[in-house]
Order: sequence, then structure tokens, then C-alpha cells
Amino acid sequence: MTTQSDTSHQGGASPSGAEPSWGPPSSTALQEPVAPPTAAPRSGEPKQPFFHRVWRGRPEDPRWVRPAFLALLVATGLLYLYNLSASGYANSFYSAAVQAGSQSWKALFFGSLDSANAITVDKPPASLWPMALSVRIFGLNSWAILVPEVLMGVATVGVLYGALRRRFSPAAGLIAGAVLALTPVAALMFRFNNPDAMLALLMTVTIYCVVRALEDGRTKWLVWAGVAVGFAFLAKTLQAFLILPPLAVVYAVCAPVRLRKRFAQLGLSAVAMVVAGGWWVAIVELWPASSRPYIGGSQNNSFLELTFGYNGLGRINGDETGSVGGGGGGGTGQWGETGWNRMFNSEIGSQIAWLLPAALILFVAGIVLTRKARRTDLTRSSFLAWGGALLMTAIIFSYMAGIFHQYYTVALAPYIAAVVGMGATVLWEERSKVWASLTLAGAVTATAAWGYVLLNRTPTYLPWLKWLVLIGGLVGALGLIFAARLGRQLALAAVGLSFVASVAGPTAYTLSTVNTGHTGSIVTAGPAGASMMGGRGGPGGGMRGGFPGGGNTRGQNQQGGNGTTQQGGGMSRPPTGGTGGFPGQNQQGNGNTQGQNQQGGMPGGGAMGEGGMGGGGVGGLLNGATVSSAAKKLLETNAGDYTWAAAAVGSQNSASYQLATGKPVMAIGGFNGTDPSPTLAQFEKYVTDGKIHYFISGGGMGGGMGGGNSSSTTSTSSQISSWVTANFKKVTVGSATFYDLTQPTK
Repeated sequence: MTTQSDTSHQGGASPSGAEPSWGPPSSTALQEPVAPPTAAPRSGEPKQPFFHRVWRGRPEDPRWVRPAFLALLVATGLLYLYNLSASGYANSFYSAAVQAGSQSWKALFFGSLDSANAITVDKPPASLWPMALSVRIFGLNSWAILVPEVLMGVATVGVLYGALRRRFSPAAGLIAGAVLALTPVAALMFRFNNPDAMLALLMTVTIYCVVRALEDGRTKWLVWAGVAVGFAFLAKTLQAFLILPPLAVVYAVCAPVRLRKRFAQLGLSAVAMVVAGGWWVAIVELWPASSRPYIGGSQNNSFLELTFGYNGLGRINGDETGSVGGGGGGGTGQWGETGWNRMFNSEIGSQIAWLLPAALILFVAGIVLTRKARRTDLTRSSFLAWGGALLMTAIIFSYMAGIFHQYYTVALAPYIAAVVGMGATVLWEERSKVWASLTLAGAVTATAAWGYVLLNRTPTYLPWLKWLVLIGGLVGALGLIFAARLGRQLALAAVGLSFVASVAGPTAYTLSTVNTGHTGSIVTAGPAGASMMGGRGGPGGGMRGGFPGGGNTRGQNQQGGNGTTQQGGGMSRPPTGGTGGFPGQNQQGNGNTQGQNQQGGMPGGGAMGEGGMGGGGVGGLLNGATVSSAAKKLLETNAGDYTWAAAAVGSQNSASYQLATGKPVMAIGGFNGTDPSPTLAQFEKYVTDGKIHYFISGGGMGGGMGGGNSSSTTSTSSQISSWVTANFKKVTVGSATFYDLTQPTK
């Protein structure tokens, strides 16, 4: 066992190169933490080749460490790349913006939905930039869009390993990396084109930098942390700031420098954050509105209003003007039940919570273990940094009343994995102490029991697995209690059995996730029925009117023509005739999947789901449309003579036609069809100037033909729809209806 002098060392390895120890530091511990030593090359010793150094790693490490780390990265990459094209264009809302950015540098900068720059996505554009650059190089296809997301997932695993390996041990880093890679929602979002992949990576980088700064109080690492948060803001606005309070408090209290310097460093970090995230905001706000796209999701064409309203406080209190729930939705439960147990319920639990009980237990154990340590103890600081980020994010997610989707919880995955990796290895080092071995066994027992509960929620999916998880976990936990008294082989067997039992459930759900295509705006991980959205419409039904459940709920998976199962809100795969597609993978449906759970449908004649899955049919609010070859040919004819080949209400609707034709399609009203852009007068001028060829009927939220929603936030799209139907020639192609804006009826 460790001695008190051993525990005073703050690096990742002892000076002799032995494995580190993690007991409570002695009162005579060094005041300044020491970074892990690096073995200097001997005088005259030839420098090893680059690939040898990459494979061997640090000279003081056992030979298995670096190969194991590289194997973890390769395995994660292969896992996430498997069956990647099954998701096609994934979320066509963002794929259309990626396509636009690959065609126009201006669209790339602003995050426009079309290369003619009518309106932007309802987020800042940083997450779009890697995908758009990839499409510029490799062309528009599923792999070019989604491989950058996979690489972000691999990078997140690598950063997490580096953070824990540096302070704790290679084993801690490997455990954390494996737990992260095998988390179902991580496997979902690191293969999807929403902003959450970049956000998770940058949040992990932020905590890594903060912990590096806590080692010796160097300012540069805290500044880099601020830069990471700033860029994370440009990925998903204020969600990037959720972890700032605990990190700032931890540094202010625990950093190994004088108090005045700590606050000065935090100030510099804040400046770095503002600069890294604010430069783009300043340009957008100062840019003349007449020469840039409308800021999607805002009601007054302001990114600041979008940030602090729809994407900010509105997510907390539910007052999100222009959202699918309308304003003032707080506390109604339309986005699922809120409360302390939200992360564990049937909507969220199978996505992220497999090892959440273990993480909470191990977090408390880590704090107890270091309770007598000095203020600057790096072990305790690490637990507080990762655990604080976990608790803060989980609490906000649990009680936020605004728009909330299950996949948001990918933000928790690195924090859970880090706490599990740290806690497991720390308690293993202390296993000769009864309380430590019992706590470690308790964490495994809780994980096995909770895994049984989660697996039992899908009783027809691998029904035998829940028993293996439960029994294997209990046997492994029993072995951990007596690990200090068992021989090496039996102790390692108990560790291995405990680990396998703990990750078997999430691994099964992860494999189901990567074996399935995911499309649309609301996607979930795991097998059918694993995550049911509750709320006013009951499980799967979402709110009255058909969403947020989206009609195509879990358990209503659509079968592709080639045997691939599609999950999600509808057809966002490459349409017929598009690149990167997979011909023949048409989903079976009745043409109204988006409206299946509606009570009376949506307002307006062009409600969601109108012809939704038919050939050339209109998309819904949360899903794209299937574009027939005839409709594609119609829009492509003489498209070069117009700024926009067509206009459609709602971004998912317009995105499908844009992705199919490669031509700009104006999204009237942005994502929901509720943004006041363009106004009727502006649209009339576009038509008079010959800039738009066709108007596509239906789509959006109450913005369909004839309107029907008197709300001021939707009146613009309704007015445009009514004006078009009254004044222009109707053209029907299959189940899709167009209006030729060059042929007035009067």
C-alpha cells in the first residue's frame, strides 16, 4: 500500500516510474503540484524514429500503454464509421446549410441555409464549418458530412484519455475513454450532424485545460480554456457556459497561486472567451442587415436576441417565442417531465444514465478520500472539475422547461466517463481499506441493478442480457470486496467481470445505434422503444398537435428497401437523384408519418405530414421530404436563371429540395416557418424581380396553404402562402404541389 510520502506527488507517475498512488496527501505535501516527469534522452543516445516513438509512447510507461491507447482510438473510429452512410444526410436542416457553405463563402461564414443567403440556421455556424469544408473537398455525400463528426468523437476520447492519464494513470484514461465511446448517445451524436459533437469536444478540451492550469497555476492554460469555451459558444451558444460556474469556483479556490493572481487569471480567461466567441457576433451585429441573411430563430433579425431568447433563457423557462411550442411554454411538460429524476426516466435514461449512479457514488468517494488534503491537491481538484461539470449540467437539464431533446445529454458523457475512470482507479489503489472496497463494490452493484432496470424497459431486445448484467455485476462486486485478499489473477478477474457487466448494457445499445440509420430533427439512441418522449401527449405523443414527439416515435421504425432500419423524424437521407445516397432505400409508410399522433392536426391546410412520405411529397416540421425525380427535374429546369429555384415554408421542407437539386431553395420563416422573414412585401418584390421560380406547397408550422394560425409569429408565412395561391398557376407533380411564380393567374 501507499505511504504518506508517496501521496504528496502530484504527477501522473512517481519519480521512479512506478504506478502512482492516490491516498490522502500528508500535511507535509509539497505546496506546488509537480507535472509528470519526462525522461530525458541520454547523452549520445540516438533519437528513435517518429513512428517508434508514437507506438512506444513515454519511456517510463509500461509497453502496453501506448498500443492500448492507439487501439482505443482506432476501435472508436471504426465503431463510429460503421454503417455511417445509413443516416444519409442525417438532419437535412444542417446538411442544407453545409451544402450552402460549400458553395458560398458568405453562406459558410453566416451559416446560411442556402447559398443565396436568405436566412441562417438557428445556431451560430462553427459546427457547420468543418463539414462544409469537407464537402468542398470531397463533394456532397453522407460521408463528407458525417466523417468530421466521427473525428470529433475520436478526438474527444483522446483528450479525455490525456486528461486522466496525466494526473492519474493510463488505466484511468483507458476506462474513461472506453466508457465515453460506448455511451449510446455519444455513438449517436458523434455520427450525426447536429452541433452537439463539437460542443462535447470543446467542453472536454475546456476541462482538460483547467486541470492543466490547476497543476502549477500557469496562466496560458486558463486562457486556452477560455478560448475553447468561446468557440463552443459559436457551436451552441449559451449551453457552452453551463460548466463555467463550477470550473471558475474550483480554480479560484484550489489553484496553487496567490488569490489576487487567481482572480486576474480568471479575468484573462474571460477576456479570451469573449474574444474567441465574440468576434463573429460583433461582425454579424455590425454587418448591415440588408446585405446579410436573416438570423434564423430570431424575431427581430438579431443574433443577440436569438442567443438570450430562443436559445438562451427561453430554454430554461420555456418562454421561446417562435418555437414549436409557442411562447410561454414553461412548466407545461411539453418537452418531457422535469424534475430530479429526469436523467433516469424512460425518455432519457437509456441514452446516458447507464453509469450515472456509479459516477455519483465515485464522485462522493473521491471527495471523501481527499477530504484532509491541502487546498491545492490536484486529485481533489480534478474530481471537483469533472464532477462539478457533471452536476451543473445534469441539474440544468433536469429542470429546464424549454425545448429539450434526449440527444442533448451527450454533453454529460465525457463528465460521467471521467468521474468513473478517476473514481474506479483511485478506489482500486485503496482497496485494502474496507470502506474503499465496499464503495467500489457498491458502485458496481448499483450499475448492474440499474442496467437491469434499463434493459427491462425493452423486454424484447436481448432479453437474456439483463440477467447476465445483473448476475455478472453482483459476482464481480463480491470479488471486489475481497480483492485485497485474493490473488492477483482472481482480483483481475473480478475487475474484468465488473467492467464487462457495467458496460454490457450501453455497449448493446451502442451497437444497435450504429447499426441503424438516424434522420430528422429528433433522434434517439438504442433499439426501438428505448426512449419514449412523454409530455402532454403521453409517451411518444409529445405535445398536442403532433410534436415534439414528431409523429414517428421510437418503436415506429421504418423499414428501408435494402433492409436498413431508419429511425428518427423522417426522410433526411439523400433523396432520389442526390449524391451520396443509396438507391432503393425508400421507407415504407402511409405518407403521413409526421402527423400520426396529432389531435386534429396542425393549423393551416399545409399542415405537417401533408404528403409527407409520398413521392415528391412535402416534408414536415421535423423531417425532410422525399423528392421525386419528376419534382427534381421541374426545379432544375432553368434554375440558373433565378436566385432561388424555389421557396418553401419551413427549413426541413426547403432543405430536402435543395439537397436533391443542388440549387438554392428559400426557407420561408426559418426552421418552424414562424420567423418573420421574408415579409410579404419582400417576397412580392423577389417575385416581381424574377428571383424565385417556384413556391412549394405545405410545410412548416401552420404556414401551409391557407394559413389558419393568427399568431403574429406565423402570419408572415401564412400571408405569403395565401398570396401565392391566389395569384399564381398551380403545378402538380406526383403528390407534390408547386406554384409557378413566373405565371400569374390574373
